[in-house]
Formats: sequence, structure tokens, C-alpha cells
Amino acid sequence: MPYDLTAGLWPDEKENFFRKAELKPLLQKGPHCVSTALAILTGRDPEYFQKIINTQDPVSWSDALGPWRMKLAYCPSDVRRLRFYMDELVSYDDLFLLSYYLSHGRRLLSDPDEKGWLCGSHIVVLHRGDILDPAGGNLVPAREHPCNERHTKRIFRVVPHDHPRGL
Repeated sequence: MPYDLTAGLWPDEKENFFRKAELKPLLQKGPHCVSTALAILTGRDPEYFQKIINTQDPVSWSDALGPWRMKLAYCPSDVRRLRFYMDELVSYDDLFLLSYYLSHGRRLLSDPDEKGWLCGSHIVVLHRGDILDPAGGNLVPAREHPCNERHTKRIFRVVPHDHPRGL
């Protein structure tokens, strides 16, 4: 395979799985953006997920989506600002989880403190061209959401549980 400076986020541009999903924004209560994002995807209460996931372990998030016949698939990304990915993400016209760092600049490149803490992060749901943000409990056009100026932590595509890719 030839050396390339970039990689697409997903190999098949025409493939979509959850275009017709009907999702409703939810407002997170406390520091529970991951469980609230999973609740947005499933319609279940965030408290359900708080009992069964580790917020630092995306494999546990993917496993928790199993009863809804979903799982997460990792998309190749790096720490660039989400705005560099947003047009491509919106073009897939499907369902993603976008995680990003809340700090800027040097803090992202520093070593963690003695407890392993580097900085805070947040996660939102991207459905088609809109972001459902647990922090505000609202829906915002993807290209207008403040996450575009934040640095990427992780990007996941929501796929059917039997898809060959996935965590």
C-alpha cells in the first residue's frame, strides 16, 4: 500500500446504517457525557449506562450498545481540530460519536499529573448534519458547534452489532 499523508475516516463513502434514526437531545446531569451520549443513541436512561460502563474504556461503551444491536467502530484520526474532519463526517450522512479535549495548546502535549490526569474531554453525538450535545441538551448544526475548534480525542462510527468492524 502506498504511503499517504491522510486516511479517510471510513472506507466506504456510500455505506450508512442509522440515517433514519430518530434521536432526541438529552441534558447530562453531572459529569456524565458518555452515559448521556449512549442514552441518546438508545433511548435508555443515562443512569442505566453509568452502572455498566467505564468512562475511560470505549470497549465497554460498545459492549453496552449490544442490546440495541449496535456497536462502535474506531475511525482513524489524530489530534487535529475536529473542523478538519467535520465536512467528511457530515458527508457520510450517518451516526458517530465525537470525543474531544477541553484543553488547548501545551496542556495537550504535557505529561499527565501524578494521578494520571491530563485534561478534561467531552463527547457528542453526530447524526447526519447535526450534533446532539449532552452538555447543553440541545441540537446544533455540526459545522456551527464549538467542538470544531477543539482537538480530537476519538471518533467512532456507530455500526450494526454484526458489522465486521468494531470494538
